Amino acid sequence: MKKRILSGVQPSGNIHLGNYLGALRNWVALQHEYESFFCIVNLHAITLPQDPAELAAKTRELARIYLAVGIDPKVSTIFVQSDVPEHAELAWVLNCITRMSELERMTQFKEKARRQRENVGVGIFDYPVLMAADILLYQADLVPVGEDQKQHLELTRDLAERFNRDYGETFRVPEPFIPPVGARIMSLSDPTKKMSKSDDDEKGAVGLLDDPDTVRNKFRRAVTDSGMEIKFDEQRPAINNLLTIYQLLTGRTRQEIEERFSGRGYAQLKSELADVTIEFLRPLQERIRAVSDEELNRILAQGAERARSIAGETYRLVKERMGLVGAF
Repeated sequence: MKKRILSGVQPSGNIHLGNYLGALRNWVALQHEYESFFCIVNLHAITLPQDPAELAAKTRELARIYLAVGIDPKVSTIFVQSDVPEHAELAWVLNCITRMSELERMTQFKEKARRQRENVGVGIFDYPVLMAADILLYQADLVPVGEDQKQHLELTRDLAERFNRDYGETFRVPEPFIPPVGARIMSLSDPTKKMSKSDDDEKGAVGLLDDPDTVRNKFRRAVTDSGMEIKFDEQRPAINNLLTIYQLLTGRTRQEIEERFSGRGYAQLKSELADVTIEFLRPLQERIRAVSDEELNRILAQGAERARSIAGETYRLVKERMGLVGAF
């Protein structure tokens, strides 16, 4: 039997090139090697205030993007997290075996708590437990994650092992999958930070739905490092980031890229990178627009049914293990 993978993206903000190069692109390849579940994690999105109409629209937009980048609903299960109530139910069970000290150590929580202070919500604190429920419900063997999510996956593994020890063998203990190239695409405005949907500076991320003029302007304004040589160099994060994007979009080797831009300036690199990006986005955007409401409804309904069948079986076993019985 194929091993199983699960991953998801929040339907908040604008899906960008970093999401594609760091995650979605890898999902497309992985779906043919593993039994694949790709979720739109709208329950995670509400850890921060959301406009209800916009959240609903972004959820459907993200589902269209999944399809447009090449995730095949005949091969993979595509579903919306809130359509499967077992996510929230298992999260509560896992809350009861999670220690406060474990969540207080989470880097993302500490960063957000430092910025928001008294206004930080319980959902932000508890986010890693819901993520653990997402993964463990489907008995995932492999979870594609970026470096910033490794800590959360370690908590998931700890909770699975703790539950199995205390209540009997129930969950598979998942392993991370981190692609060797492009796992972290950095902001065009600040290459020390990951390209983010939640960044206040919109110039830092190239959206998958951006028009050509917007793409050109964002690359034209991208920050650069000191020095003039165009080479891959982790000590020069801005130029290294631009070259990594170019490499992932073109498939060329590092040597080929460095030879191409030898003796040329940053303006030439930015211009050509914009051209490459626009040509990549054009057919993608056409595919996004081509997904009808009727087709989308059918795919999400089928995905939810498939997801509920597996999640329900896992949660039934969890309730048996913990003595959570009622009238059946």
